[in-house]
Amino acid sequence: DATRLEGFDAIVHLAGEPIGGRWTERKKSEIRASRVRGTRLLTDAISRLDAPPAVLVSSSATGFYGDRGDDVCDEEATAGADFLSDVCQEWEAAALAAQSPATRVVLARTGIVLSTADGALAKLALPLKLGLAGPVGSGRQWWSWISLHDQVRAIRHLIEAEGLEGPVNLVAPTPVRNADFMRAAGRVVGRPTFLRAPAFGLRLAFGEMADRLLLASTRAVPTKLGESGFVFEDPELEPALSRIFDA
Repeated sequence: DATRLEGFDAIVHLAGEPIGGRWTERKKSEIRASRVRGTRLLTDAISRLDAPPAVLVSSSATGFYGDRGDDVCDEEATAGADFLSDVCQEWEAAALAAQSPATRVVLARTGIVLSTADGALAKLALPLKLGLAGPVGSGRQWWSWISLHDQVRAIRHLIEAEGLEGPVNLVAPTPVRNADFMRAAGRVVGRPTFLRAPAFGLRLAFGEMADRLLLASTRAVPTKLGESGFVFEDPELEPALSRIFDA
């Protein structure tokens, strides 16, 4: 109902089917459709407004870059060539349909958002506290992360920074290897993190999702956020985890 969007200064679009779990063909279809078709529905509604928003912040993901090993990926890096990369490219294209002289579009390429309420860290919290966590696969893959606190602050910054448009990496300036992430988390909760999750076991349990999400390496950096004056309150992993677990 486009009339319910009339007169808003900004729209923040975060909706999408969760990507965790085994990727059956049906699950992959839901992941794609919820992002691409959902965004097209929204941008079509925006195009029919008499008073469109000054900015649309539409969620995307660092999955855009794919599995890149040790490559450092700022917003100028090219797209990957796997399922998540394809979804992100279609998702972003759907959002950019809202761009006009009246509406600025920002594509928030988000990394792993750290919170004990939901997401990856919430799933790791119990194994960590029981001493049953450790590196995933080789542990050498890069994880690009951001605290929920900074994620919310960054989205507000995207709304208010009038010069920002197009893709913006919403990640902390210090991506870490998975093994280092797990060691830092173990120190924070006071438990060992020696119990490695082998790649073959993850592939047996999760199929394609294991390779594209858990074992993939994406070393994204927040170049455009930094250049636009955003200051992280959680720039380093271990202090961020300490604050999150103590909250």
